[in-house]
Order: sequence, then structure tokens, then C-alpha cells
Amino acid sequence: MTSADLTLDEKASLTSGATFWHLKAVERLGIPSVMVTDGPHGLRKQAEGGDHLGLGGSVPATCYPPAVGLGSSWDVELVERVGRALGVETSIENVAVLLGPGVNIKRSPLCGRNFEYLSEDPIVSGVLGAAFVKGVQSQGVGTSLKHFAANNQEHDRMRSSSDVDPRPLREIYLRGFQRVVEEAQPWTVMCSYNRINGVYTSEDPWLLTRVLRDEWGYEGVVVSDWGAVNDRLAGLPAGMDLEMPSSGGHHDRLIAEAVRGGTLDEKHLDLAADRVLDLIRKAQAGAGAVQGPLDIDGHHALAREAAGRSIVLLRNEGGLLPLRKDAKLAVLGAFAAQPRYQGAGSSLINPTRLDKALDEIRALATGEVAYAPGFSLAARTTAEEAGALREEGVAAARDAEVAVLFLGLPARLESEGYDRTDIDLPADQLALLDAVLAVNPNVVVVLSNGGVVALPFADRVPAVLEGWLLGQAGGGATADVLFGEVNPSAKLTETIPLRLADSPAYLDFGGDFSHVRYGEGLFVGYRWYDARRLQVAYPFGHGLSYTTFAYGDATAAVNADGDIEVRATVTNTGGRAGREVVQVYTSLGTSLVQRAPRELKAFASVALEAGESREVTLLVRRADLAYWDIRVDRWVVEGGGYTVEVAASSRDIRSTVEVELAGDTVALPLTRSSTLAETLAHPVAGPVMQGALAEMMGQVGDIASAFPEDADMDQLIGSLPIGRAPLLSGGSVSMEMIDGLIALANAGTPEQ
Repeated sequence: MTSADLTLDEKASLTSGATFWHLKAVERLGIPSVMVTDGPHGLRKQAEGGDHLGLGGSVPATCYPPAVGLGSSWDVELVERVGRALGVETSIENVAVLLGPGVNIKRSPLCGRNFEYLSEDPIVSGVLGAAFVKGVQSQGVGTSLKHFAANNQEHDRMRSSSDVDPRPLREIYLRGFQRVVEEAQPWTVMCSYNRINGVYTSEDPWLLTRVLRDEWGYEGVVVSDWGAVNDRLAGLPAGMDLEMPSSGGHHDRLIAEAVRGGTLDEKHLDLAADRVLDLIRKAQAGAGAVQGPLDIDGHHALAREAAGRSIVLLRNEGGLLPLRKDAKLAVLGAFAAQPRYQGAGSSLINPTRLDKALDEIRALATGEVAYAPGFSLAARTTAEEAGALREEGVAAARDAEVAVLFLGLPARLESEGYDRTDIDLPADQLALLDAVLAVNPNVVVVLSNGGVVALPFADRVPAVLEGWLLGQAGGGATADVLFGEVNPSAKLTETIPLRLADSPAYLDFGGDFSHVRYGEGLFVGYRWYDARRLQVAYPFGHGLSYTTFAYGDATAAVNADGDIEVRATVTNTGGRAGREVVQVYTSLGTSLVQRAPRELKAFASVALEAGESREVTLLVRRADLAYWDIRVDRWVVEGGGYTVEVAASSRDIRSTVEVELAGDTVALPLTRSSTLAETLAHPVAGPVMQGALAEMMGQVGDIASAFPEDADMDQLIGSLPIGRAPLLSGGSVSMEMIDGLIALANAGTPEQ
């Protein structure tokens, strides 16, 4: 079945939804309606008439850790396993496409939807996003890679323009999407609400056709985010195949009328209809691949494992953790009994069950466990109520050996649809912490938050666990980590700054009059903090363990494919089994272009028994070393001596090695604006220019006398555009000579 078998009206009907969650059927030809539904960390299958923002109920499904947590595992195999489990649940519920993963970059800690995104780094986002897609689609159902692209804030998201220069757009904001598309071919890609450099993504042929399809080889359907269509007649030829949700047939009629009237080439409609038909065929082929009922216990166990692997041990002074099971504990903080386990909005999951940390701690403990909420999660609390709750918590802490204090962000402070205004924990929670520390120094802070929070107390608290949002089994996983049933192994995929004012997008976030200037350019996340040499609370890639790891000297060599193979031996030097995330960063000190001090290029999660050593091999792909060359509008690998750092975090470098890499040839045509240095370096024009240069030097020497004796004349003269040479040569060089030289050089220069 192809578009050739359909009438014009039938083809147009396939380019928009039938309902909020269903695609249209063509009953005449037996083409069924298929269902898509929200993810990414669980199935949110709503009844007919359901909404997109999570206000309506949905069928029970396993709520796995959102991307903010699961990404911190840095574990490709684990993410793929979670993806397979999500694919199973999607198939059982007869849903064709799960709408996820989200691989947008965490440009600012204020973005209200950061809990749905994996990292501030495109390599982490791309590698883990591809693993997620492979896992889900292995079960005969599809995914939707989102939100394409440069969707990095919620404020004014329906019309705001992300104004970003070509290099950061390619190297930071599109690179993760490219990795997922090229490695995993998601069935659908979801274009975002926003504009990029003034053009809505839903009607941008450069983004949806030239980049996504022509450059990356994408084969699936481009679907709009729900309500993201601005101009349907512009969007269809741009490459936006499927509008969701239903327009009530209005846009279908516009498309058919435009084709009949000759203002829209029917070939664009045929392409879109064929892609939607292919999506329906895939859904039919995969239907019934998994039979129910759902193994609720098995999936909950996987959710608990994933949550335990998502918890980052930020600090553990004096070895306060793991806790003794017979210790007398005070569990404080409302989150211990009222878990904050997922974000709000379109990814809101109705969990099959829900663990509470307080219950799970009591289930594992053999000693006394007291509890006091310490603060209220209500939006408004009187000073008297807050004081009474705080005093109750202090009393419990005073009588305990260790106080385990659950702090975090109430759900109302972060959600899809709006951004945060600060990164501070609520004042009543910080007041509780201060009061508890005054009576008991043995405090473990457990955080529940979808975006990073400031940690002004970090140096006063012996132990801090970053619990993020951990899904339905997060309470049990937290207890597992606290008591050492699980050895923490997660690491930060985003930097925790000391202050919001230190963050890269601080001055530009939110924007003015629906324009957001990405003024930090390439320097997003750790790239910014390293380049500015700023102190941070905890760096990108940081995370501790209950054991310790030693790294041997690294080696690096370029293989036959041009990739760099990096090897290093890692040893578990502690007394218990653990897992280390080994990271590889690269830099090029002699680069012709602006670069960050170091950039992540590869990583691996390595499990080691106590005392075990293993040689770890990591592959730095040549393609990931490329920068986007704005002169020729393509990726270019720069040659030279690369520094390769094997690290435990971006600021914990364990071994460094140098490797020489051959670069790509970039042959630029000469123009009158080409500098003298560029001309001398040209293989054809260089030797010719050498002769003319000797005659010029006398006149240039007179000019040089106006500058200090120690001035760098090579740099001064080298930056001279050759079109200006006749003005300074005293008649020894004419414009005709320059133009002849340019013509000679360009005759042998291939087009870029």
C-alpha cells in the first residue's frame, strides 16, 4: 500500500491525528488507526478525550526513573534494558509509539523540564538516547525522539526563538539528536514548539529535510509536538509529516485545496502519506509481539535497580555511609513519607505501586527509626506551624545516632510549562537543616529534585545523596543505598554550581520579546565552568562510591578507521564490589578555532569486584572530534596533537596521554579578503606571493616603524587582506596582480 492507492483527500487525512492520541484510519483500504502516547519514563495511556498535560488519569504503568536520574547511571546496558521494559508495556497496551526519549541539552538549571532530559553534554545524551530507542523498538513498537530542536526552556515555548550560532547549534544542540538518528533510527522525530533563528521548527526545511533527512539519513515520520503547528501549508513541504493532535479536519482540507489549486506540489503530500503508511505498517507488524499480563513485580524490581543506579553519592566524609542497620535513626523531612518521584506535565505516570522511603528504611533497619516531617509540602504554612514542625524534627534528631534528612523541591516548583526562578531549596527546609545540625552533626541529606539545587550546606554535612526523581521504586532504592545493599555508582551528568549567577546562560535565559540569545555559545555546562575557571559545588561526572578505584597509565592509538582507542587499567582498591564510570575527555591546545578546555568524548560503566583489575577500552570516534567549520558549512576534524584525559570526573583527571591525529583538508578559495598569512599557506598562491612579498617589505617596513620595536610584525602583516596590498606596496603590487593570483589559486581549488 502506497500513497498512489489513496485519493487526494485520503492522503491529506493521514497527515493529522484523528483524536488526541490516534492517527486516522482509511477504512476503505483497511488501513487501521494506531495509538501513540506519552512517555518517556513510563507509559501514560489515557482514555479517549484525555489531555496532553497530565491532568487526566491513565492506565497503571511502571514509573521508571526519569531521565535526570537514569542518565546519571551512565550505563548504556541499563538504559537499554529499561527501554525494553517500556517497550513491553507499550506493546501490551497496544500502543504503537511511546513519545520519548528527550535529548535536549540542559542549557540552564532553571529549565522546568530538565527532569526529562539526560545531560548538559551531547555525547551523554546521544549515546544514552540511542540505547533507549534501541531498547523500546526491540519490542516492535516505536519511539519519538524529542524535542527537535534547541528546546531548552519552557517560558514562552510556543513562540520563542532560540537564536543560536551555527557552531553551538551543531556541536551542542543537534549532536545528540544526530547520534540517536544515525545509530537507532527512531520511528518518529518530534519537532518542538519553538523557533530556531526566527523559523518555527515545524516549518523549517533546513532542519527537517536538509539536516535530518539529507545529512543524517533519517527515514521515519516527523510529528509535531502537540499544538506546535504554526502554518500547516508551510510545514508539509518543509518535512513535517504528521500534525498532532487532530485539527478537526481543517488542515486536511487546506492541504487538499492547495494541491488542487496548484499552490502545493502533490509530491510533498505523497512523501508524508507514504511515511505515515510505513509507520502504520511497522505498528501492525509489531502488534501482539508481547502478550500480557504485565509482570508487575518484575518491572518494579527493574525500576528499583535502575533507581539505585541513579543515586549520586556527592559527599561521604568520615564514612558515615553506609548506615549500620542497628543504628538509632531519625528520618526527617516530608519527602520520606510523601515521595517526590516524577515530574509534572505530559510525562506524569500513574504508577503500579509506590515505595515510600520511610517504610523501606524501617523494613531494612533493625534499630529504632523515628520519623518527623520537619516541614510541610503545602504551598502556604504559617510561621507557627513551620516552627512546630521544625521543633518536632529537632527533638527526633537530638535523640538519634544519625539523622537522615530528606530535602528537595515540592512539585509545584518545577514542571513542564514553566521554568524555575532560582535554584534554592525552600527556606523552611534549610532552617530545619540548620537546627538539626545544631543538635546532631551526623546528618545525611537525601535530595529529591528534578533540576539541580544550590547546596550552601555541603561542607557542613557529612553525607549527601543526590536522589533526583527516582520513579515508583525510588523509596526502596534509597534505603538500599543508605544501608549499603546497593553500592552507589551514579555520577552527575550536569554541573552543580555554587550560585545561579555562575551558570552559563544566566544573563540570557528566558530572553526578551520571544527571542533568546544563546550568548554563551559553545560553553554550555562544564565547558563554561572550566573555561571561566569557576569553582563549582560538584563538577560534571562527579560521584562517589563505598569503595575506591585506582587508574593505571592510559594509552591511546589511532586505529584503521581513524578513531582513537583509549586503554586504561582500573582497579577496585576497596573492600566491596562496586562500579566505576570511566570518562574520556579530549582537548587540542593548538586549535585554530575556539574550544573548551576539555570535552567529553567517551565513557564506560565498569563493574569490579573488590581487588579486581580490568583493562577498559574506550573508543573516541573521529566524528566526535570534529568541529563545525562555518567557512565551509561542514564537519571538520582538525589535525594535531590531541590531549586525551582518562578521568573519574571532569575535574578528577587520573591519566593523560597525547596522540597525533591527521586532520581533514579544508581548501578555501582565495578572495581579496584572504589574509597574507592564508595566501602564503596556500599550495599554489604561496610560492608566487613570496616573490611579491620581498618587494613589498620596504614599503611595509616604513609602516612598521610606527609600531614598537618588539611588536609581532608577522602577526601584524599576516593579518593584512591581500586586497589591501596594492595600497601599501608602493606600486610593486597591483590589483590586477592580486586578481590574477586569486584566479590562479582558485583554478585548482575544489568546491566545498
